[in-house]
Amino acid sequence: MEKKILDKNFIPFLNEDEIRIAIKKMAGEINKDYEGKKPLFIAILNGAFMFASDLYKEITIPSEISFIKLASYKGTKSTGSVITAIGLEEEVYDRDVIIIEDIIDTGKTLSQFAPQLIHQQARSVKICSLLHKKECTKYPVEINYLGFTIPDLFVVGYGLDYNGHGRNLKGIYQIAAE
Repeated sequence: MEKKILDKNFIPFLNEDEIRIAIKKMAGEINKDYEGKKPLFIAILNGAFMFASDLYKEITIPSEISFIKLASYKGTKSTGSVITAIGLEEEVYDRDVIIIEDIIDTGKTLSQFAPQLIHQQARSVKICSLLHKKECTKYPVEINYLGFTIPDLFVVGYGLDYNGHGRNLKGIYQIAAE
């Protein structure tokens, strides 16, 4: 069923069941890989909040979760180059860290944020993303747990937005051809 969000029309791309199956698979892999460890999950807001919530419900190993925003600033203007974690209060020293991201396209944000965690002497840093636009990736990012590789489409829903709207859709929708 087509959805109108602001001035654009969107059509279904991934439904709730497909998303749920992918999340259970990723969580199962994480539970197995981190058995006997206590990882710290760091979910990147705003987009990853729904994915992080559903993923974390499937995590059965001892763990912690934190939510952060990433921003690039120089004074009051975005430079697009320096990534600052806003809200990361947990110590990452000697911790296994799993970054939870909703979508990775160019990879720029994570290619700059993950090394910051390594610099803070995290024991390990892994990336878990629901979506990856592989053909858009320009920066080296190793995705350790991935739900779906998607083409270069504009998508909304399940936490992803179009100008702040559409995050509450239960599935993921792609922009309709105009």
